[in-house]
Amino acid sequence: MTGKVYFNHGKESGPWGDKITRLADVARGRGFEVQSLDYQGMDDVSERVTKLLDSNARDARPLVLVGSSMGSYVAAVASASLRPRGLFLLAPAFYLPEFPIQEPIPHADVATLIHGWNDELIPFSHSIRYAEKFKATLHLVDSDHRLSSQLPLIASLFDAFLTQIV
Repeated sequence: MTGKVYFNHGKESGPWGDKITRLADVARGRGFEVQSLDYQGMDDVSERVTKLLDSNARDARPLVLVGSSMGSYVAAVASASLRPRGLFLLAPAFYLPEFPIQEPIPHADVATLIHGWNDELIPFSHSIRYAEKFKATLHLVDSDHRLSSQLPLIASLFDAFLTQIV
């Protein structure tokens, strides 16, 4: 195996939604093992971070953390302890006043963000600000918060991202 990818879903979704299922297929195709934690019913981001830190993610090398919305926030915060090789963050929930860390430092060798121009929940400007500060790769796409309309493109970007990891 090449490594392991840990998926972290958003607040309103589940561990095996369309995006995660599609990206998991891409990861498996590249030889990665995949794991998607179930955060359903957990609205507190700190509890989610603890659940990720208590998982076996620490033992995976190379480790890739993928997050969507709140899951991106969880992945970025957990990266301080887990030190993944890569962070792949979709519509990341950064700079939200209700979250304890406004700007989690991306402790990873490679960080990529994807955000929709038409995101109705989290302004794309938050991802621009974050990517600029941490010199992360940023893709702005014609989609809403769910990014479902751009799933083929996101899968292609994830495939290219994984080639940087191995």
